[in-house]
Amino acid sequence: MTNCDRNGKGGQVYDCLLFDLDGTLVDSRADLAAAVNLMLEELGEPVLSEAAVIGFVGEGARLLVERSLRATAGQAVAGQEPAEEAVERALEIFMRHYRNHLLDRTVLYPGVGEALTQLAELPLGVITNKPYEFAVTMLKRLGLDHYFRIVLGGDSLPERKPSPMMLLEAARACGVDPARTLMIGDSRIDIAAGRNAGMKTCGFTGGFRGRDELRQAGADLLFDHFAELPQLVLPD
Repeated sequence: MTNCDRNGKGGQVYDCLLFDLDGTLVDSRADLAAAVNLMLEELGEPVLSEAAVIGFVGEGARLLVERSLRATAGQAVAGQEPAEEAVERALEIFMRHYRNHLLDRTVLYPGVGEALTQLAELPLGVITNKPYEFAVTMLKRLGLDHYFRIVLGGDSLPERKPSPMMLLEAARACGVDPARTLMIGDSRIDIAAGRNAGMKTCGFTGGFRGRDELRQAGADLLFDHFAELPQLVLPD
């Protein structure tokens, strides 16, 4: 056994691969944290550590903003939640700053391009809770957009991950059976979405959340580096 953990379920050939974006294909921690802190500074709130911000990432921009507001000193009163209008204003500010700093320091994880080239014989998709406009811009500017048959963002459909809705729509658009589709991500949200959609799941341990969360979430496969992914999912 290599660093690729098959959890006793190896050897399956998949008809479609779906990827999360942040923490899976790209390391976007610095730019996400910077945009959140620019938002907080504009609102007169104390800034947060990068680790704190990344702990809030994964369920869409609005929840990222809500959690960031809740974590600041101004929201520290027990039981106090940010008002709806405050969240709306903060979200608008965050979107403006993130749009302007989307790719200042965001980079591909090592081996992503090479792995996608090897996997290009399969239909590939990106399923992210990131707003669609940011996801598409990021993929284009990083030179990845041509690999993917479908890209769905957190605002593309009425429900986001861990709902199965986006994953099932991607499988439908690619003309494949969800049971023959693999969802690849770095967090429990990705694994839960895949399981909810009746798909097999694969966790990237080098992303935002790490091996323990992915194991606890019940990922079917784990890999540490993108150089390992093709051998997990392609036939011998």
